[in-house]
Amino acid sequence: MTVTMTADNRSALALWFEVNCSLSAYQKLMLKFGSALSAWQASASEWQQLGIHKLHIERHKDNAATLKFIETIEIGLARQKYQLIFADHPDFPLNLLELFDPPPLIFYQGNIKRLVEPQIAIVGSRKPSAHAQKITFDLAQYLAQSGLVITSGLAMGVDKRAHLGALLQSDPRYQGRTIGVMGTGIDVCYPNHHDQLIAQIIDQGGCIISELLPKTPPQRHTFPRRNRLVAGLSAATIVTEAALKSGSLITARLASEQGKQVFAVPSHIDNVNAEGCHHLIREGATLIYHPDQVLMDVSWQLPTAVTANVNDAPYEKPLLPKRPAPSNTTDNQPKAVSYHVKKALPQALMVPDHLNSIYQRLDWHGQDLDALVTATKISPPELIGQLMELELLGAIREQGGRYLRV
Repeated sequence: MTVTMTADNRSALALWFEVNCSLSAYQKLMLKFGSALSAWQASASEWQQLGIHKLHIERHKDNAATLKFIETIEIGLARQKYQLIFADHPDFPLNLLELFDPPPLIFYQGNIKRLVEPQIAIVGSRKPSAHAQKITFDLAQYLAQSGLVITSGLAMGVDKRAHLGALLQSDPRYQGRTIGVMGTGIDVCYPNHHDQLIAQIIDQGGCIISELLPKTPPQRHTFPRRNRLVAGLSAATIVTEAALKSGSLITARLASEQGKQVFAVPSHIDNVNAEGCHHLIREGATLIYHPDQVLMDVSWQLPTAVTANVNDAPYEKPLLPKRPAPSNTTDNQPKAVSYHVKKALPQALMVPDHLNSIYQRLDWHGQDLDALVTATKISPPELIGQLMELELLGAIREQGGRYLRV
């Protein structure tokens, strides 16, 4: 989708350049002058009376530099290096307009329609454990198959696994349901080895976005800005693993401040990499161990129906009641949410029915034989035989006397 810039759009772009993407300065100007065109045509002295930073005012005085910048952007648009959508466009996501500090424009590559589809944010540690990587991938894959778009920040670790979970689908109908929000300019790859991931997102029908100007490098203050967009676009935020000082907790806090639900995946209490998740749960975040719990909690607020894949491995169907949706009817009677179970998609790993029970008992931490005998009530010889079958299938492995998923 190519957006033709109006005079007001060019003025908005000029202002965004001159205030160096300062949200507060941009809002001051818009509140005072009412339109980007009027604000851009205002004098430097009028800007000064509003308390606009002197560097922004100096940039505002240099009309030639601003016009050169707009020309550069228009060349980039013509060469399809990126696209641009403004806040006054009908396809601009309403979720972002509802933010306290909405961006006036978004640079993007890929399928812009993803921005107006129902989304769930998945964020977490840049150095997640193997268990968290698996959980993140499975959650993202499952939720994408349920009709949701997975939004994250293109960082290493959990973010990358979330994007890949949405991308690596056995059914092409569910591929590309992911949005990557950048903490740099749209043409700056960060981390620099994520160029393949970004290309894959775009090629498969996903989208990457940035509110920052092209060529903006990664800086400390740009990532919290990115996090607010991740939270703002999404109906809810899931944190799968995070330390206490993780930037993911910023995303969770922003989501909470925006009135969005926050979910957290628990872990062992001695896992320092999960202290952030445990802190969130203690502070009121919703503990989850199955993606259907996310669907049940948020489906009532989504504009389109989502479905619960309750038969898909590796998750078991949760024994939770269906949550009624708020009703707008005059009798104020709650309307029940209908959850449609869709047939499980083909999986790379197919566990036979007679082995599924023991497979579902296993996790990625591992359990010893005695614990499995106690939990399953299966005799040791029969249990060992089933475990050997699962090993031969490549579904599990034995490590130090403990059996765990692969």
